[in-house]
Amino acid sequence: TISIERPGIASLRMRRSSKTLPTRPKRRDPAVVSYTMSRIRSTDTGIERRLRYALWAKGFRYRKNYRRLIGTPDIVFVGKKVAVFCDSSFWHGRRWQQLKKRLKSNRDYWIAKIERNKARDRRVNRSLRRKGWVVIRFWDVDIEQKLPECVKRVSEALSNG
Repeated sequence: TISIERPGIASLRMRRSSKTLPTRPKRRDPAVVSYTMSRIRSTDTGIERRLRYALWAKGFRYRKNYRRLIGTPDIVFVGKKVAVFCDSSFWHGRRWQQLKKRLKSNRDYWIAKIERNKARDRRVNRSLRRKGWVVIRFWDVDIEQKLPECVKRVSEALSNG
């Protein structure tokens, strides 16, 4: 038996058997859901780090999570006015019409939440472009599967600016 103790959260217990994995209960304990959601990072995510390390290895220097700009871009080249966002497929609604159909639990909440995120992304893009910034957005799957192409796209934006 594994026991996990966290402040404010009831003890979570899970039995491990060598033959079967534990099955998911029908209704998840709100304390477990809350704890899981609290562990989702908003900055310094794996996809951000992969892109940043690749850019750094190519000799590019940048600011990360630059709060002086609307939307707090993940990577910013201040002198060249290039802002890069690394967007998660779920949180930013990649292939939204397909994803929307697959949502099962708390459907109304998630649809409203992700649509607000998408609207905010459009507002941020518009605002930064009006101020003369080049805005680049990458999906997590693009960073994971086509990292050299992402680095090339940033490089081209920097050489044009």
